Amino acid sequence: MSEPRLIDATALAADPLEAAASFHNTIVTLTRAALGDNVDVVITFAVADHRHKGWRLAAVQELARTAAPCRVNAIAGMPDVATLQFLANAPGVTGQVLQLDGNSLASD
Repeated sequence: MSEPRLIDATALAADPLEAAASFHNTIVTLTRAALGDNVDVVITFAVADHRHKGWRLAAVQELARTAAPCRVNAIAGMPDVATLQFLANAPGVTGQVLQLDGNSLASD
């Protein structure tokens, strides 16, 4: 399976409402364009506090629903090779936001 295409959403605002608005105005368009190439997508977010969790998960889940059979996931934190390989080789994983803590997956 090929590597997923990365979409960079790390420069969003610290305020959750501003970040969500910017995401929907720019990142969704970029993601849909990538999905038009029939590839899986991983959106990268900067680490943020709990106020961003809800809108991020809802957005990624909706993108994943509309993208099937392509997969859409997100990583909050710096994506590492192991995480990207995991996502590339896990065909059942879609619509998830993975929170990274250093170089390993962290639980919420």
